[in-house]
Amino acid sequence: MNITRACSRTAFAAAVTAGSFLVLSGTAFAHVSVQPAGEAAQGGYATVNFKVPNERDNASTNKVEVSFPADHPLSSAMPQDVPGWVSSVEKTKLDKPLEVHGKQITEVVSKITWTGGKIEPGKFQQFPVSIGKLPENTDELVFKAIQTYDNNEVVRWIEESKEGAEEPQNPAPVLKLTPAKGDDHHGGDAKSGQHDAKADGDHGKDKASAGSGTDTTARALGIAGIVLGLGGVAFGVASRRRTSS
Repeated sequence: MNITRACSRTAFAAAVTAGSFLVLSGTAFAHVSVQPAGEAAQGGYATVNFKVPNERDNASTNKVEVSFPADHPLSSAMPQDVPGWVSSVEKTKLDKPLEVHGKQITEVVSKITWTGGKIEPGKFQQFPVSIGKLPENTDELVFKAIQTYDNNEVVRWIEESKEGAEEPQNPAPVLKLTPAKGDDHHGGDAKSGQHDAKADGDHGKDKASAGSGTDTTARALGIAGIVLGLGGVAFGVASRRRTSS
């Protein structure tokens, strides 16, 4: 009997611990985040998805606001249409214009707000946005988000993580940037161009050599044919003279 009770208590304690772990894990990971749809390289353009989960059991999310980084302003930010939601874009004037592709950019997107839709309990919604030109002097961008529920509850995902410290309770979405692939974003560079030119030259030389070899072979065969033909004629003449004799 004592052994049975001990086993029951142990099993109950394990179940409670596992349940607590799942609850804490769900709370820790269920926050607004941002991820690139593919790659977000420094100096380039990317499409990113702001993922917004519903953390409440008795309310739905009906408003999402995402503020863009002021320390690394982006010259372009275009939200994609999301069924059931309406997006509004706010812009701000820059104290110092940005030069992008030879043009002076004097204002940038500072915030995008989505309203009119609903994220029900137990579900999430993604909000795609095309952004660029991504900065080259940082490896991450911090976007601060505000999530509003239809019971008027507001959750601010604005806390920035600090190196060496635990993740804050309401962390701000962070987009990680990958290193740029060379100076030429259209693919290739001067060295590769030189390499290609050299390769083309060598290929041309190979063609010329092959053509020269083919011509020499043809000439040799032609001469051999002529020699054989003359030999045949001589043999025929000799045969006729023998027959006459």
